[in-house]
Amino acid sequence: MGRLTGGDPSLLRRINSAVVLHTLRDAGSLTLTDITRITSLSRPTVEGVVEGLIETGLVAESAPEETRKQGRPARRFRFRAEAGHLLGIEIGAHRVAAMVAGLDGGIIGAGSREVAQKADADERLARVRDVADEVLGRAGVAHSSLRAVGVGSPGIVEADGTVRLGTALPQWTGLALGERLRRSFSCPVLVENDANAAAVAEQWKGAATDSDDIVFVLAGLSPGAGALIGGRLHRGFGGAAGEIGALHLLGRGVTPERLLSTTDEPLHPLDEQAVARVFAEARRGDARAQEAVERFILRLVHDVAALVLALDPELVVIGGWAAGLDGVLDPLRDELARYCLRPPRVALSLLGEAAVATGALRLAIDHVEEQLFAVEGPVTARR
Repeated sequence: MGRLTGGDPSLLRRINSAVVLHTLRDAGSLTLTDITRITSLSRPTVEGVVEGLIETGLVAESAPEETRKQGRPARRFRFRAEAGHLLGIEIGAHRVAAMVAGLDGGIIGAGSREVAQKADADERLARVRDVADEVLGRAGVAHSSLRAVGVGSPGIVEADGTVRLGTALPQWTGLALGERLRRSFSCPVLVENDANAAAVAEQWKGAATDSDDIVFVLAGLSPGAGALIGGRLHRGFGGAAGEIGALHLLGRGVTPERLLSTTDEPLHPLDEQAVARVFAEARRGDARAQEAVERFILRLVHDVAALVLALDPELVVIGGWAAGLDGVLDPLRDELARYCLRPPRVALSLLGEAAVATGALRLAIDHVEEQLFAVEGPVTARR
């Protein structure tokens, strides 16, 4: 399509279509009179736009509402959320998960599968495809209906979906993750760091719906963080913003294996179950376990404080498996109040283990909305 100019009537038609489509998506079933009132467009303009959107498959005439008035009821129109679908995927060390939604963002299916932490890249991606097929099948959604797929993955992720550095999963560094998954889905695949995706999710449906400046901490053995500044995801110049798990390399030297050890030897194996046992021993009064927990929380506080001092967020949301351990939140609040010039609010994630997949889904929605509500290029639901 050629470049549109201010005097090009096709630009005005495109703007009007986006306005009407957005109105129907947000408001539900409306009459032409309703749309005219909400958009301030003329009745003939609205009629023409609606007929055009019906041809694209994005709008349909809905059943008229019952009325006591005599005469023919007014025609009503609705946004066809079923005209396309979106998929959000989480790839983690111990599980993969997926959720599917219509074009309105309404979730219609979700599922997960366990995967071995030592699984290689091929096995992990095969498990991703399996859980995606399972979720789509249960929801009755064909692969051909997918308009975009969002993916949340550990690691530093390039714009094209390549994992530049990913130490949490075997064979993940250098993996062309976006390219591999595009072969399976035949639609745009957007890959994002898992903590970044979770930050987006918490603002969309979680603990940060009323905040535009937030830090989400994916708390675990090696914590990561995602940040929204002014409501926009902050990735940094090379996508490495929020990698606070590397702070122990900058002169803080104690590894998680030693931080959480209750003996003179490093904790081995270092996994979620082993750490949960240390926290349980601390609650029972074991002195060495209590010292280990205090070291773990102190390191988390220092890592989070570094981001808080740099970004001055309104809210810090704690997620990840460590957020479910008793005794994490209150010490974190207390210590941030000591270290930070303006302590932020601190809250636990409301989405829990669904945060990463939910954020990945939101990224897919954003991608499609840029197309649906843009002022250049054709509006269409048909591929």
